[in-house]
Amino acid sequence: MRNLVLPVVLAGLALASPSWAQSARTGGGDGDLSVFKKACSGCHKWHGGGGGGYGGDALSLRKTELDKDQVAEVVRCGRPGTGMPYHLRGAYDTVKCYDSLKADMAGNMPPEAAAFLRPAEIDAVAGYVVTQLKGKGEPNLEECTTFFGATSRACDIYRKKEGSDAPAVSH
Repeated sequence: MRNLVLPVVLAGLALASPSWAQSARTGGGDGDLSVFKKACSGCHKWHGGGGGGYGGDALSLRKTELDKDQVAEVVRCGRPGTGMPYHLRGAYDTVKCYDSLKADMAGNMPPEAAAFLRPAEIDAVAGYVVTQLKGKGEPNLEECTTFFGATSRACDIYRKKEGSDAPAVSH
């Protein structure tokens, strides 16, 4: 009997909160967004569309053709010869990346990220990329308010585009 309680509670929560249910199914939860904010948005921008960052022009994650495992590998190991940093502590030292260690890289090492991510965080951000960004069209108001919050002035441009001229409510 006890084993049936949790699934029933979770099913009830899923029905009560569609966004929670979506996050639970896709892996695109708030924790995934917070990892993306911390590790990726500086270069790939809040919308994942890429653009100029400290390492050069970041690619659009909205247009990527990589699957979740491939995205996770790039986050772990970076991209040699580009500005894409590696985020896994020990990458190229104790952990081979692309079948290579530092000694094999002949000066073609990707940069080290400003902050390392744990394996679960790497998996979370890879899940976020493939479920919330990959294949999406232009950024919209819903995505903006999910990232910045419903009262952010950063989303006013999307409010105007979508026909809602009402400014963000400030508190």
